[in-house]
Amino acid sequence: MTGEHLRDALKLYFIMGSPNCTLPPEQVLENAIRGGVTLFQYREKGKGARKGEEKKVLGEKLKWVCQKNGIPFLVNDDIALALELDADGVHVGQEDEPLASVREKLGDKIIGVSAYTLEEARQAANGGANYLGVGPIFPTKSKEDAKAAKGTTVIREIRQNGIRIPIVGIGGIGPGNAKSVIEAGADGVSVISSIAGAEDAEAAAALLKRELTL
Repeated sequence: MTGEHLRDALKLYFIMGSPNCTLPPEQVLENAIRGGVTLFQYREKGKGARKGEEKKVLGEKLKWVCQKNGIPFLVNDDIALALELDADGVHVGQEDEPLASVREKLGDKIIGVSAYTLEEARQAANGGANYLGVGPIFPTKSKEDAKAAKGTTVIREIRQNGIRIPIVGIGGIGPGNAKSVIEAGADGVSVISSIAGAEDAEAAAALLKRELTL
């Protein structure tokens, strides 16, 4: 996937696993894509998360939903699972496997890296990351280990220092504040609860997509 195609795909980036949903995850994903989601990351973490074969089976179902709708399917952290599912890529955090090692295993697949500071962003960009997940921008309850929210300033700082690879903002993003993340210099927003936790995932995604394209 070229840089420009990836920028477009990152516009409305949905992250979800079974602990985030009240409906079956594949149904939530299908609805969210109908509403305008452009890329999906399978993140099976938290209380009641599936493990082993169950995790893989759900991953296969979610990948199939992405494939038939023509959107990239990424896996959070789990490199072995990403390879097993032949995912389009992975997203790794600062505490996960080093970027060089992930690249060696995944070849030219998409690799996203979480960055909390300018220095982390610079290291990831120089190390060959395809995009940065920057945040948390606003306070969030979706991640138990989330750091303190930094606002959109960190995105502006990264852009002002010449880092040009695609950026998605993450953390507490929803209707009403999504546009400010793009205005700060991000290419897209990544969300968990504002779609997965909504009564109607399709309507929630459509509302966000409208805000992002205004």
